[in-house]
Amino acid sequence: MQLVIASHNVHKIREFRAMLKDLSKFDILSLLDFPDYHLPPETGKTLEENAVLKATHAAKALQTWVIADDSGLVVSALQGAPGIFSARYAGEGATDAENRKKLLHEMQNVPENERQAYFECWIALASPEGVQKCVRGLCEGVILSKERGNKGFGYDPLFLKYDYNKSFAELEEDTKNRISHRRKALDKILLSLESVCK
Repeated sequence: MQLVIASHNVHKIREFRAMLKDLSKFDILSLLDFPDYHLPPETGKTLEENAVLKATHAAKALQTWVIADDSGLVVSALQGAPGIFSARYAGEGATDAENRKKLLHEMQNVPENERQAYFECWIALASPEGVQKCVRGLCEGVILSKERGNKGFGYDPLFLKYDYNKSFAELEEDTKNRISHRRKALDKILLSLESVCK
């Protein structure tokens, strides 16, 4: 049975594949396998709405089961920014490096004890008939004052998870995939995925 990861982001696809490797009954694909299909614009007002929008649109168009996520970094000192605009914080088409540069600039005068933040992930599971489940995962920590590490992607070099002394970009991939916001959300949806196989 097919399960399509509704993303073109190679880093995100790799994380999902690693986390889903035990679901042997699924043939795990991504949108890279469907070059003629394009996701709709992310017009939702929340991460949850965008995850559902992507999952339902792809499931109907491709006529298969789909999982889609929308994730963002929420910084308390910035009144929740970049949030839903995390991927385009420095503007449409911004690179990860440009987004991190803007975040560092916005945080330059924020004292160490006020740099709390969390990654939020919503994952939606959809069939061609519509959304079946949508769940949320959080990972809490602080924003560093300079980048550390060269693994990961997005804001990983600036995010230090509580109880760890390494940024997400310094952690081994297996460790990050065990503790991340995406992992926590995916854990909540695995039972639904397993029931699809029965």
